[in-house]
Amino acid sequence: MCGRYVIAYGPEMLVHGFSATRVVPFPQRFNVAPQSPVPVVYETREGERVADLMRWGLVPHWAKDASIGHKLNNARAEGIADKPSFRQAVRRRRCILPASGFYEWQAAPAQQGGGKQPWYISPKGEPFFAFAGLFEAWRPKPTDTADGAEAPGWLLTCCIVTTAPNALMATIHDRMPVILPREHWDAWLSRDLQDPAALAPLMQGLPEEAMQAWPVARAVNRGTAEGEALIAPVTLQDKA
Repeated sequence: MCGRYVIAYGPEMLVHGFSATRVVPFPQRFNVAPQSPVPVVYETREGERVADLMRWGLVPHWAKDASIGHKLNNARAEGIADKPSFRQAVRRRRCILPASGFYEWQAAPAQQGGGKQPWYISPKGEPFFAFAGLFEAWRPKPTDTADGAEAPGWLLTCCIVTTAPNALMATIHDRMPVILPREHWDAWLSRDLQDPAALAPLMQGLPEEAMQAWPVARAVNRGTAEGEALIAPVTLQDKA
């Protein structure tokens, strides 16, 4: 799974990194949680590559209300093409969520105080991870309103595709985001590629040698915590 991540880059990186022709401004954040607005790269129907802000937590187009998005932050790659919440999006509405790194929580042994120890995972040799994602455009159904009332607007939402862990992540957690290598970006974003069999090879875990991880302070557990200090490494100490 992926429950928190970091956006420590600026809009200009999406212009240079993805050749995006339009980028919506956004702030840097070091503790991004579900239901937050996040920058998402995708291709329009006209083939233009853009970066918009979308709410993290997928709301399928058929949903009766947006509350389902609280349950759909992640989408398991296994069987994704057959699941009602994701089967249309995986064929037609794929995207990339760029991340400077992400957090995961490992069960801590008793001598380290028990509970769960947060770890920060970041890329080696690349400025960011490219999380494979899905997106949807949702709008509530019209209701009886007064004449001249403004029609409800579209809500753009997204989720992160996850897979089995590589050797590094297996020591921390039993899931990890699908992280796309550069050579897979074009195929993942392409609206022309819709065959689930052709998409399956793209949804593999990134090799462990392309990643690094270190423990961080438990301050990140607080959803309101922010700042670069959250990703600073800490030394784990046994407690008598």
